[in-house]
Amino acid sequence: MPVKNDRVPFTKAMKKDYTVLIPMMLPIHFEMMKNVLQNEGYRVELLQNTGPSVVETGLKYVQNDTCYPALLVIGQMIDALNSGRYDVERTALIITQTGGGCRASNYIHLLRKALKKAGYGGVPVISLNPAGLERNPGFRLTLSMLHKFIAAAIYGDLMMLLQNQTRPYEAQPGAAQALVSRWTASLSAGFNRGVGYRRREIDENLRKICRDFAALPLLPLRKVKVGVVGEIYVKYSALANNGLENFLTEEEGCEVRVPGLMGFLFYCCDNRLEDARLYGSHRFTAWLTGFLLRYFERMERSLIGAVRENTPFEAPMTFYEMKDAVKGVIGYGTKMGEGWLLTGEMVELIRQGVQNVVCTQPFGCLPNHISGKGMIRRLRNLYPESNIVPIDYDPGATRVNQENRIKLMLAMARERMEQEHPEREGEAVSVAEAVPAR
Repeated sequence: MPVKNDRVPFTKAMKKDYTVLIPMMLPIHFEMMKNVLQNEGYRVELLQNTGPSVVETGLKYVQNDTCYPALLVIGQMIDALNSGRYDVERTALIITQTGGGCRASNYIHLLRKALKKAGYGGVPVISLNPAGLERNPGFRLTLSMLHKFIAAAIYGDLMMLLQNQTRPYEAQPGAAQALVSRWTASLSAGFNRGVGYRRREIDENLRKICRDFAALPLLPLRKVKVGVVGEIYVKYSALANNGLENFLTEEEGCEVRVPGLMGFLFYCCDNRLEDARLYGSHRFTAWLTGFLLRYFERMERSLIGAVRENTPFEAPMTFYEMKDAVKGVIGYGTKMGEGWLLTGEMVELIRQGVQNVVCTQPFGCLPNHISGKGMIRRLRNLYPESNIVPIDYDPGATRVNQENRIKLMLAMARERMEQEHPEREGEAVSVAEAVPAR
């Protein structure tokens, strides 16, 4: 049923028998969030289609100078509709809108234009946003759903952190992934029963997850540590970064560190308060933002405390520790795209001893070129030990070229490791120097 601007709404009648397709970004987090939506009565599916056809479809229906993440997300959705797996008369799509100044807020309009061009103009597109940008009669973000989404983000961040710190050292290959799968299923089942997303329950589950990971048998090996930062979609999505984490871990034998999703949620809320301070805002908006930040702080303390008290692994900085660390390096008013958060994540990694950093960015994404690639020289002046390589991703960039540039960075990292430690990378070291001693 067309409405103003030819937008097809997702109606209450559609909720029962429409399949809602979700683009993939963070496998652990999104699997739990998908299960939350299923528990609320929606029929949803996480898209797993990858490969050249996704890029080719995106290029066919989106202008080729459009943001690479938009091209991939739209390409993945239309490629799925083209596959014949779904009844397009009973299929809807969902996409997030941040409400910020980045083009990400406008992906939804690019998607609708592309759908019409591809012959799928009748497919409803749901906007998942906290700012009331668009509303659909058949989709409502409830307080219970919001609580569960935040809990899924916290659990996902913890499991991603611990998996990355155990996977390269596994005595039993695949043990960390098996643990992630078991906990993802258990937590999702808990959400379905109405448990696992209140503060006390979250605290208890975080401790249990930490203890399970701490009990995994690990080999006492020395590995090069590599951080991955950048634009949010390219940083997390294997489709966008050509399987970067797997390349670093499986092919190059590195320990990978990737900042969690909660930092980005913190950053979005903190920006609202910064806007309120500079330009003024409605009192309720300022109060609600402050309330969310305090809630995030409590959850962050729980996660960090669980890691420090129950595992030998390294916990992340708090959001405000990171924000303070970047003071004087880049202004807090730099907040388009990932803004100062991108610089802050690089500073956090370097200060935690992860001196080798891959800065992923879509080619032509000006905000992230400024706060990512544009800050590398400044960071090298402040931290001479830092070893940062910026990698651009777009349809014309070849995987071979990207991986060769990363290999050059790793060659420098290994040379430095050999100078600092007589044993070679991958050789056994004393237990005191290995994984259990962070």
